[in-house]
Amino acid sequence: MNIKHAQYMLTVLQEGSITAAARKLYISQPSLSQMIKLVESNLGTTIFNRSTDPITLTYAGEKYIEAAKKILSINANLQKEIDEINHEDHGTLRLGIPVQRAIQVIPYVLPRFHALYPHVHLDILESGSSKTEAAVLEGEVDLACLTTTPRHESLHYILIEEEELVLLTSRNSALARRIPSGTPISITEARDEQFISSKIGHSVRDVQDRLFITYGIHPNILLETMSIEVSKRTAIACDAVMICPINYIEMSPDLYPRCSIYPILGIEQKRSFYVCHRRDLYLTKYMKDFIRILTELEKPVLH
Repeated sequence: MNIKHAQYMLTVLQEGSITAAARKLYISQPSLSQMIKLVESNLGTTIFNRSTDPITLTYAGEKYIEAAKKILSINANLQKEIDEINHEDHGTLRLGIPVQRAIQVIPYVLPRFHALYPHVHLDILESGSSKTEAAVLEGEVDLACLTTTPRHESLHYILIEEEELVLLTSRNSALARRIPSGTPISITEARDEQFISSKIGHSVRDVQDRLFITYGIHPNILLETMSIEVSKRTAIACDAVMICPINYIEMSPDLYPRCSIYPILGIEQKRSFYVCHRRDLYLTKYMKDFIRILTELEKPVLH
């Protein structure tokens, strides 16, 4: 299998069309179409169902792509090993991380990492935890910092810390006037409040939705956003409530005079912050040291 051909075929699948893939690869559409026909001719069968939108794989195409991913992974690992042999302190570390988590850890990790590896470039892909996990599975990033539950056998998860979810509201809300801050409460105590909610795809939203279903709550959602920073400040400004990781509140001490915080009863599954990578990834020395620096961060830094 030609490495370049494999990369091009994967791009076609990811982009959903030959035209879009050609645009991303900076080649002409006819040239890409000709290459696909050449690959299919060599295989003696078609790889893509061109009648679908987006383009899909034939059964033979599924087998080709499965093999292509393995070969590209082997090739990438070999290149990393050779690069490390030749230049142990040079390279690029591709890190997937949610924006809010990046605010929390990058200012502390990067100075320490850069002091050790001034010639290693940190390339960050900022997205939600679910998309970040998909990116590390697909090999688009080397390491991923995310909040999740370990569920993919092909990934190795390294626990950084456990996180507690709490209910956050302003001191002027009906809930805060009724119950003293710090009191552990059921989510049912907030059933009549307006909610600021994370969007679908955020790990907090998954926990929130499970709580609502379990306790039969049909929330009045005032705003949905992917940003916890926007959520917590809007909840206080609008006298609404939100489910929030306690460490993200501790990052904003200016909010304490205006907020009330309640541990939530009935949450069975804790949020956990991990750094993870594919089990078949060759870890360079600078990747191992990045993980080490991240796992050695003190709680005050994380919070």
